[in-house]
Amino acid sequence: MKAFAIKTGINAVALWVAAIVLQGITLTESGATTSSKVLTIIVIAIIFGLINAIVRPIVKLFSLPFLIVTLGLFTFVINAIMLELLSWLSGKLNLAFHVDHFFWSAVLGALIVSFVSLILHILIPEKQRPRR
Repeated sequence: MKAFAIKTGINAVALWVAAIVLQGITLTESGATTSSKVLTIIVIAIIFGLINAIVRPIVKLFSLPFLIVTLGLFTFVINAIMLELLSWLSGKLNLAFHVDHFFWSAVLGALIVSFVSLILHILIPEKQRPRR
């Protein structure tokens, strides 16, 4: 349970940073209270974690030839697809998360989320670090 909470926190911070840096990713509604913004970010991070746990391995399996040919760089496209899926799912659940365009918003957002997640995993002490 502790590892799930840490991963959710890392996802929340990474998605929040991506939404701040990129104009094409909207994470909360303007004019919302701080508590509702934090709650939205946490719910989005939980959904993103579930998508990464369930859908991402299947997509990686089917895209294995592309991953081999591109030496793993296709992972960023897979991460962008996961962000687009999160955007679609949050729209269906009436949550305030939206990715405008696939390339400029989703791919660059995937790069930012990956980089921030990597930095946060490095900063967490090894005892508390969740297994990948």
